Amino acid sequence: GMVNINNEDETKKDIETIDDDTDTTEMELEDAEEITGDKLKSLRSKLKEAETKARDLHEELQRNKADFLNARKRLEEERLRDRERAAVMHVEKLLPLCDSFFLAMQDKNAIESSDPKWRRGIEGTYAQLRGIMDSYGITAFDPTGEEFDPTRHEALTMIPVSDESNHNRIISVIQQGYTQKRGDVIELIRPARVTVGELG
Repeated sequence: GMVNINNEDETKKDIETIDDDTDTTEMELEDAEEITGDKLKSLRSKLKEAETKARDLHEELQRNKADFLNARKRLEEERLRDRERAAVMHVEKLLPLCDSFFLAMQDKNAIESSDPKWRRGIEGTYAQLRGIMDSYGITAFDPTGEEFDPTRHEALTMIPVSDESNHNRIISVIQQGYTQKRGDVIELIRPARVTVGELG
């Protein structure tokens, strides 16, 4: 009989254990119900908030990257322009020398009557100077006979003319003008200094 009593006790214990398990499962179900309710809503909104924040941060990062790229490109372009400006400034210092040669070459009588060796020396030096100018894309222009254009020419004096076709035209050039070719763009470095015809 005692063995049976023990068996009964153990069976009771087993039942209690099962009851305990059942209680725990019911509690977990209650928790799950709570989560599916307000808690789930709150978690979903927190997740949405986090996703929005992450997206905003990602967009900001992309914008910052683009800004950085733009700034770097601008800086490179500015550096290039600075180098070009410095080169032009150096070359501009040579313009008076070009003017002197231009004037000397205009005096055909003096050149033709001079010693051939001296003449060859002068012509050689002038050719070298023009070579330097060419390497910087700089070209001299002589607008004699063209119509006066204030964007390219600087009028120093007006000369009375009787022929109507010479009115507002360049009669003579006192100093050549200079342009510089940079890529596809041709920029005026110095206007030509000229005398302009005026109908008298």
